[in-house]
This record gives sequence, structure tokens and C-alpha cells, in this order.
Amino acid sequence: MGWLQRLFGVKKPQNPQQAINATPAPQAAPQSAPAGQSYAAPSATEATPPERVGLNGEYDQSGLAKRVALAFDEDDQLDDIETLYVAQTGGTVVLKGKVPSQDILNRMVSVARNVSGATGVETDQVTIG
Repeated sequence: MGWLQRLFGVKKPQNPQQAINATPAPQAAPQSAPAGQSYAAPSATEATPPERVGLNGEYDQSGLAKRVALAFDEDDQLDDIETLYVAQTGGTVVLKGKVPSQDILNRMVSVARNVSGATGVETDQVTIG
């Protein structure tokens, strides 16, 4: 099945490497608020935070976690481990669950750190065995 499909129910994009290395693009500011509503409009050059960039460059609350799952799918040394989950807290990738060995966990941390927008990887919720 794969990481991305199992964790998020999403199929791989056509260009996985481009998605993994996605960088935020400036987004145009809306012209006006809906009737009866007001808000401070973002500047025309305001970009989506790197950890919120989705697989296709869109805003996605879980964008970093999805791109890390995709990076795991793309790594020949990492099979889907059904006892491990990927989440995020801001730019920090959070791994939770159980992995078979320290070597596999080390590889996962290395892969996750190299995904655009990742500022760190948390593994304190992972057990080995």
C-alpha cells in the first residue's frame, strides 16, 4: 500500500521528487472580503509557510507530514511499517509508534530531515523492537 496511501488515503503525485522538495509560492491577496466580513489582507508576496505546502504546492495543514510520507515511499530502503505514523507540529516531523530496528529509525530521521520545510524530527514517541 505505501506510507502516503495508508496514512493519508492519498495517491502519489505524478512528480514525487518535486512534491517532496516543494517550496512555497507567493499567493495573490484577495481583492475584498465577502459582504459583512472584514479582515487584514495578506501582502501580495506572502507565501504559504514551508511546513504547510501540500503535495501539489497548495496550502495543506498536514503538508509536511504528507511530503515526509511520500519521501518514505520513494526511499528503496524504507518499506511501509504499519506500526509507525507520521505527524507534524509546525516544522517538526513527529514519528510515533514502533519500528523494527534503530538502523531503520535512523534512516527515517535522515530522510525526514531532508524534506523541504522540516526543521527537526521528533522520535521520543517511537519504540524499537
